[in-house]
Amino acid sequence: MRHRLWLAGVLAVLLWAAPARADNSFIVRSTLSLPLLQTACNPLLLAPICNVVGGLGDPLGQLFLITSPLDLSGLLNLVGNPLGIVDAEVNQLLNLVGGLNVLPTPISGTLMSDRSSVAYPASSTTTTAWNSYVNQPASSIVGVKNAQAAFNTTGTGIVADIDTGVDPNHPALQGVLLPGYDFTRNQAGGSELNDLSSTFPSPSPCSTATCPAPAQVNQSTAAVLDQSTAAVLDGNPQYSAFGHGTMVMGIIHLVAPTAQLMPLKAFHSDGTASLSDILRAIYYGVQNNANVINMSFDMKSSSVELKNALDYANQHGLICAASAGNDGMQETVYPAALQSDVMGVASTSDQDTRSSFSNYGNAIVWVAAPGESIVSTYPFATYAAGWGTSFSAPFVSGSAALLHNLQSAIAQSGAATAVANAFPLNPNSGLNHGRLDLMTTLGSLGGTPDYGVSASPSSGTINAGQQASFTISAAPMNGFDRTVDWSCTISAPGASCAVSPSSATPAGSNPATTTVTLMTTAHGMMVTPLRLPQNGPPLNLWKIAGVVFTWLVLFVMICSLSRAPRLRPGLAAAGVLVVSLFTYSCTGGYTNSNPPPPPQALSSVVLNPSSVTSGSSSTGIVTLSGAAYTAATVNLTSNASAATVPASVTVAAGASSANFTVTTSTVTASTPVTISASYGGDTKTASLTVNPTSTAGTPAGTYTLTVTGTSGNLSHSTAVQVTVN
Repeated sequence: MRHRLWLAGVLAVLLWAAPARADNSFIVRSTLSLPLLQTACNPLLLAPICNVVGGLGDPLGQLFLITSPLDLSGLLNLVGNPLGIVDAEVNQLLNLVGGLNVLPTPISGTLMSDRSSVAYPASSTTTTAWNSYVNQPASSIVGVKNAQAAFNTTGTGIVADIDTGVDPNHPALQGVLLPGYDFTRNQAGGSELNDLSSTFPSPSPCSTATCPAPAQVNQSTAAVLDQSTAAVLDGNPQYSAFGHGTMVMGIIHLVAPTAQLMPLKAFHSDGTASLSDILRAIYYGVQNNANVINMSFDMKSSSVELKNALDYANQHGLICAASAGNDGMQETVYPAALQSDVMGVASTSDQDTRSSFSNYGNAIVWVAAPGESIVSTYPFATYAAGWGTSFSAPFVSGSAALLHNLQSAIAQSGAATAVANAFPLNPNSGLNHGRLDLMTTLGSLGGTPDYGVSASPSSGTINAGQQASFTISAAPMNGFDRTVDWSCTISAPGASCAVSPSSATPAGSNPATTTVTLMTTAHGMMVTPLRLPQNGPPLNLWKIAGVVFTWLVLFVMICSLSRAPRLRPGLAAAGVLVVSLFTYSCTGGYTNSNPPPPPQALSSVVLNPSSVTSGSSSTGIVTLSGAAYTAATVNLTSNASAATVPASVTVAAGASSANFTVTTSTVTASTPVTISASYGGDTKTASLTVNPTSTAGTPAGTYTLTVTGTSGNLSHSTAVQVTVN
């Protein structure tokens, strides 16, 4: 106790003596709950170690954002790990602005000259958009209209975009925008207009006649704006990424105009975001039914928790796409490098060459898409042209919404396989599968992703009271890669079934399998076979015969003596000799002075019967490898409350086995129990099945065991015919 107080005192002195400095921000996975972590951060009588900002939304409730005057090493090396840290990392700062993301060519005055309104989607009677947006070259290059018409799809599901937010009032996006969430302010709604100061000029929508010529407003955007607005945005670091989210949303909408859009605002208008808000946005998207997540950003440092969050999205069937970055290099960036969870997207020109600013390399690029002069929606009901991989990624995210329209169960691996059917480019370009081609992407599906369920064997015969196992398989078709949940039913009275594992996921073309076990109950009471007692020494038939013969001889001698008095002394001596000889034979001879043999080993533990109804008992038999020289105590245990055993059973000296009783309690379903016996360092086990009480048992007849595999809105069953005797 004194030692602990001394350590606490030293820690207190160190903490109080530390010079004041700005707190560092960390993402921490802890075994503690939020209240316990808050308490641990503020130990009694000591200076605070940290401050818990809040949870980050992971499903286990173990991920937190904290601040601390300590650095990462100091945090991880706290004596005794009082914060229960499993892993921790610095809360990185990301930035949308940077790299070579500049206009490679001068802004064209005719780039957005066609500002006439057209209905979009074509079936809409209320929503319109600029013709230069709807019918731009990039749309034709990837085959947006052709694919929509050929496959009768305009997109379904929810596409979430982690970005600067969106202009919720843009007329082209009305009817498909969801409220979303603002993680920079911790409030509902993903509007990027909240970043504007109260003095920011808000221009009125302009017509073809009144709109000014295009004006460059940041590193990657040429917007058609009121000149005063352009002047405020251009060169003002506070707004260097303003409009980014609205543009990305507009490209998704261009490809999949009927998919719903969920703005997840994690970036400020200056283009900065913290990794903690990115993680919160991913978990929020998954937990709020998003089908696709677009991430038009990149970071050069890896993150364990970013990988965990995207693994979580993958496991829940979400499709993710991310930009490959704008440094014009072959480098590793995240999340594009996490290719099991994300499709990284590079940028190409209208001539299908790699954009000079685009990163490349198959380690981060899954496919490319147009990323130069991309016309899209912009705040204030206007439009802008953009350059960068930020505007290539949403072409793939929109494609995912079209794929979801055709196959509602499609997930990351299936979508990636479909998107890989791209237009081939120069193999030395580092653009992996090539440039996105919607016609070949959608056409590659060839059918709806699904699965078939079968059983092996498909039938069986058992006796009442027995159990049987069958292997059930879910074979994937057309890229199906979702988790299948298993359940079973049996039509036989007094019978039950169980499936293990309860869920499985096909891998590629390999089926997902599980085992279903059918358990039946015996007819009436089970009768334990009559046995000779086994607690005493083993019986020797020769010795028994010897004893009987001895007493027979003695009886004859007595009778003879009664008839011939003169022979009594001799006969008496002979009788004594015979009795002595047989006594020696039966008892095993004279006392042996040699040392005792070593103790026998535990040979087995057996239960009879091995299956009982609840409330009935079973007889256990422990057997040694030979007769015990002295009494041997064998310890007994049961792994379930459905069956209980005594703490031990004693094998008597001279015996090689002993019996014990297993008692059972009431169960509602067949319950497997393991009984263990231990002696001399050896442990043996036996299995007992405790079944629900059934006076009649499972009647003889043929029954149907039905196993069902369910995945989302898909459900398939297979039947096994079981004959019970």
